[in-house]
Amino acid sequence: MNLEFRLRALRSALPRRWRSSRWWSGAGIAFIAVGALTVTFSLSAFAALPGLIGQAAQFEDNDGNLAVDNTGYTDWNSFSGGTYTGTAPYQTKNTTANGWSFIGLTDASKSNTDTGFKGGTKQDDNCPGVIGTSSPNKDDLKRIYIATKSVTGFPSPNTTHVFLELAWVRIAQNTTSPSAHVGFEFNQSKTACGAASDGLVQRTAGDLLFVYDFEGSSTSNPSLTFRRWVTSATSTCEIGSDSPPCWGTATNLSASGFAEAKVNTFGSVLDTAGPAANPPGETLGTNEFGEAGADLTNAGIFTSSGPCLAFGQTEGVSRSSGNSGSAAMEDLVGPGLFQLSNCGEVVIKKHTDPRGVDKNFSYSTDIPSAGTNAATFSKAVDSTGPPTTFTLNDSGNTTGDNSVNTEDITNVKPGSYTVNETLPGGWLLESLVCTTGGAQDATTPTQADITVAQGATVTCTYTNQQQLGAIKISKISSKPAATALSGAHFELCTNNGPYTVANPCAPAKTGSDDLVSGTDGSVCVDNLGFATYYVTEKAAPTGYSIDDATTHSVAVSHMAKCSDTSFGGESLTFKDTPLTDLTITVTSEATGGTKSRITCVDSASADIGNSPQPSATTFGDPENVTANGLKPGTYTCTVIIDP
Repeated sequence: MNLEFRLRALRSALPRRWRSSRWWSGAGIAFIAVGALTVTFSLSAFAALPGLIGQAAQFEDNDGNLAVDNTGYTDWNSFSGGTYTGTAPYQTKNTTANGWSFIGLTDASKSNTDTGFKGGTKQDDNCPGVIGTSSPNKDDLKRIYIATKSVTGFPSPNTTHVFLELAWVRIAQNTTSPSAHVGFEFNQSKTACGAASDGLVQRTAGDLLFVYDFEGSSTSNPSLTFRRWVTSATSTCEIGSDSPPCWGTATNLSASGFAEAKVNTFGSVLDTAGPAANPPGETLGTNEFGEAGADLTNAGIFTSSGPCLAFGQTEGVSRSSGNSGSAAMEDLVGPGLFQLSNCGEVVIKKHTDPRGVDKNFSYSTDIPSAGTNAATFSKAVDSTGPPTTFTLNDSGNTTGDNSVNTEDITNVKPGSYTVNETLPGGWLLESLVCTTGGAQDATTPTQADITVAQGATVTCTYTNQQQLGAIKISKISSKPAATALSGAHFELCTNNGPYTVANPCAPAKTGSDDLVSGTDGSVCVDNLGFATYYVTEKAAPTGYSIDDATTHSVAVSHMAKCSDTSFGGESLTFKDTPLTDLTITVTSEATGGTKSRITCVDSASADIGNSPQPSATTFGDPENVTANGLKPGTYTCTVIIDP
């Protein structure tokens, strides 16, 4: 049993009225008095755990610093990795740590070119004008941090809660008790406001606004309030004098126990999550940093049974005061792209082995693409079903992914789903790998079993190995010795012959329309997908004749390579017959002494070559019969001399 566990167990044994207060001192010594017994612990090596929200989220969200103080927890300096992009001072960093999604947005400070709002801008103003202006000292923000994570298992194993962590950093303060009022806005729309609004988007019903209020005293506790953007004429605005569209009535999340917050009123803290080089990071002075954490599920902001809400853009705004009716909007940080959702996301990716093969793969899923609970599919579906079907193709990819081999399904209601792949002929399922929330089905290997939690993304990657075979063509002599023959020409096509101008050979591989046997009498082609191919001998080696000029079909159905030590692919052997040239010559020794006739025939008594010479009825001198390219057989030549 470790010391932390013992302390927590002891705390739980105390009367309830004692548990709510911190029960160890900042100096690291704890005194617990129970009756006459006083127990003293030295805790210099241990830090206080965060509040209930932070404990559930495993995020130190109300200690007022950015460092991780407890093993297994996350704090803002956990996001030190990654790189800020964009042109300083307006930069963005998106990264992850321990399952948390993070965005950091930086801003100009102490500058008349800093992005801020026109005078008189109120929080209810939709698409307000953004100008270059220098904000008051206490309202001049340097950057904001936002992180979110869905945590399963709290308070019960089957419960998932969406947590939101917020933080702000401002410039050095010129007073000892500076208040802070920062709004964090989350928008659903992608419809941009005018150019004068510097990237802000049109608000839509249900947009979220969290306001962090700190009155400046070292003893005051910051509060986090929440409101939604309302558009119905019957809705109530937070500011009584306004009418919809407006921010609706505020809910105090801190007072309700759904949020906790802290400002570094106790002294300086080190920030390594910002754009400053790390090490050493940036030291923030007293009252320059504030943070908060909220349980959006317990607060009822996100519910598993409600409609899907997805917020893709966020920005931070400093306000002159905590009174929404009179507060002027001052500094603007952002906007930036950040995903916050009460529904989930399922990403299906297709990889081929080898990568980039142009082949369609079909999938079916019970994630609905139509109806009340329809999710949003990035690629057009083949059918809405149910089940929903879609097609993916890895064509042209080498290492990355694109919109053709990826189906990104957003706005998926929390629940359990399946995705199935239909294997085309000639392909094997090599692997099915899913991130947290997904797994390969134990019974059906091509099925992914997926559990979608609020705000979570499950990615499943199907990798299919193309079953590739080889065809080895051998050329031998038809003689009993079966001598290997080089120089024979073949064509390997995907279409059947005979091949004509109207029906040319479609080569199975580049160059396979003219394959030549080597010194060992063979030629081999591999990396052939499982299919039926057609082989024809085009030309025999010199001195041989083609015995079989027909086109042969070959079904490739075994995985093989030409380089295999023991070849297990498809084999095809062609035999060619060696040819003989025959010449018969008759010449009189005495000039004009004799005349002759030569007749040469095959076993069927058919003339061969230029037989007879000089003709079937005449004689001459000299006479010559030539017959080239004779196949093995019996040939008879008759010579008649001066009969």
